[in-house]
Amino acid sequence: MTGRRDPRWPRRSHHDAGVALTWELKDALPGRRAVYYGRLLKGRPVLVALDLFPAFYALVRGRQGARDYRAEYQAGRLSHPAKRLMDVLIRRHAVYTREWRAEALMLDPGATRTFERAVAELQQGLFVVKTAERYEPSFSYRWDLVEAWLPDAVREGRRLPRAEAVRRLVERHVGGAGWASVRGMARLFALPADEVRAAVAALARAGTLVTGIAVPGLPGDLVIASPLLGATARRRVGGPGSAALPGAAGRRPDATASARRTSAAVAVAARPRAAAASASRGGPGGSAGGDGSPPRSRAAARPGVPTP
Repeated sequence: MTGRRDPRWPRRSHHDAGVALTWELKDALPGRRAVYYGRLLKGRPVLVALDLFPAFYALVRGRQGARDYRAEYQAGRLSHPAKRLMDVLIRRHAVYTREWRAEALMLDPGATRTFERAVAELQQGLFVVKTAERYEPSFSYRWDLVEAWLPDAVREGRRLPRAEAVRRLVERHVGGAGWASVRGMARLFALPADEVRAAVAALARAGTLVTGIAVPGLPGDLVIASPLLGATARRRVGGPGSAALPGAAGRRPDATASARRTSAAVAVAARPRAAAASASRGGPGGSAGGDGSPPRSRAAARPGVPTP
């Protein structure tokens, strides 16, 4: 955003041009239906490319549609306040926050926290999505059903096999980050480790990912994007999908040296990413509110959807 490599978090973030542009894109891109924005990872709001959204939908909702919320409620997987909000949204969508609360009998100030928790629950379940912000005559959010806002992506997600959905997420995540671990991805996406391991194995066989490289200080179940290593390094350390550990018995001298160089390259590539992750965890404002608006302070950065 700032045009600088590894920029420092500003002391006064609300007056920083780079931070302001970030929040502007957070509102503008979903408003143009260029990305999906909502709570998908660990209950926190994220921007998701539309071509990747069907994978998330397949893992969260499977073959279900919006009207299956009643079955979720009867099974005890949906709270009563969330069901009341869905009753309103199914009947008439899209709606703005105030009228949504009024029709669900949650307009009283004492019901604000109940409303916020219910909306967060519906966002994480991929039932509802914030589609726009209104500034006149008063500021408010507009909400709609996910399947009404992204009908084609939802249709694809309902047909997508679960194993393929996991492979898409793993491939995109490792491709963007450069490296990851099986256990780390399982925690990030709230998936069983066996499913992530199977996806990694399939992608390694296809040559998209490389496994089996040991790097001091990094997890033992390290997974590396193939482009990070380069074709020559992959051939020398054992071919697509796996790289033998440095110093392995029977290794040709050039292969062992290549593996050591590969490990060093991965370690160097990992350091900026680790530093960035540390900065993002420790930066002012930590996490955003449920709709993604920047908190005014650390104390204000609590879970829930701010209600205009």
